[in-house]
Amino acid sequence: MLDRNRAALIDTARGLSEVDARRRLVTSLTTPISLLKHAAAAERIWFQRFWADLDEGDCDGYSRRDEGTFTVTDDESLADVIAEFERASQRSREIAARFALDDTKVNPREGEVSMRWTLLAMIEEFARHAGHGDILREQIEP
Repeated sequence: MLDRNRAALIDTARGLSEVDARRRLVTSLTTPISLLKHAAAAERIWFQRFWADLDEGDCDGYSRRDEGTFTVTDDESLADVIAEFERASQRSREIAARFALDDTKVNPREGEVSMRWTLLAMIEEFARHAGHGDILREQIEP
């Protein structure tokens, strides 16, 4: 289900022009491309930083829990950001495979969480963001 929601999120942006992928249709930083950038950061935050205990500098991209997760630079294309999300997702799969579903760790914000809880939280997050992406896509391509 997580991979299905990852793919659904990508599908909300795939095929858009670079201009449309960056169109701000809401007051927040949410755009089709920024949703993918944010999702890649969420992968790194939960799997690389939390589960694998990597320092920020050892992650393969932005991994702080702040608005910076939505930041896309001018030199990043939609294809670049999709590829970044796919790489982060693959690394998350590899990290998750090292743990049993019932393995737990203490998260400063959430308390004690299991790998199962983390996977369910990511399913929820990406389903929500795929819905956001669907709405943005409807506004871009009526």
